[in-house]
Amino acid sequence: MPPLVFYLIWIVIGVLAGALADPIWKGRRPYGELTDYAVAIIASVITGLLDWYVLPMIGITGTLKFVAAVLEPALVALLALWIMRIIRKG
Repeated sequence: MPPLVFYLIWIVIGVLAGALADPIWKGRRPYGELTDYAVAIIASVITGLLDWYVLPMIGITGTLKFVAAVLEPALVALLALWIMRIIRKG
């Protein structure tokens, strides 16, 4: 089980991704602000948990595991928000 600090980091990353989605894509939020935050937080936490458990199984540990567990959730959260915008346009 990851330490509580990692859950807090992933939640903060999700909130930041949700907040940065509007300036990045310069358009209105297709499902609303709260949905952007919720999707970003959920994507961030799930990706962080997957990183925490899967990376050691493939031999990635130490600093690289920490960096991946912090950076990858941010990228996946932004990807999820981008996909939401693409789906709404279509």
